[in-house]
Amino acid sequence: MSSPEIASLSWGHMKVKGCSSSYKDCKVWPGGSRAWDWRETGTDHHPGVQPADLEEVLQKGVSTLVIGRGMSEALQVPSSTVDFVRQRGVELIVLQTEKAITEYNNLVGQGAKVGGIFHSTC
Repeated sequence: MSSPEIASLSWGHMKVKGCSSSYKDCKVWPGGSRAWDWRETGTDHHPGVQPADLEEVLQKGVSTLVIGRGMSEALQVPSSTVDFVRQRGVELIVLQTEKAITEYNNLVGQGAKVGGIFHSTC
């Protein structure tokens, strides 16, 4: 099963190829995607992405995880979250969201088992 490409990105809006829904923030993995609802884990820009935000994507068996920190990189990724991913043997890439989606789509095109979580505003 391959990871779906991100078809488009604009402020507050993302489309995933093969999905009829659009997302403000999203999680993607081999074979699927869904909205990333920060309220599920109490995530905010500070302290940022929680291990609990990533658990669902990591459980899909990805070898690489890409995090998009927002258009202005306001979303933080604490070192504890970085350590959580690396301890599982997963490569982690953290970038501004436009760059993160470009990198994610490149990995998808190479057939990598890649997952991602992307924030589409600040």
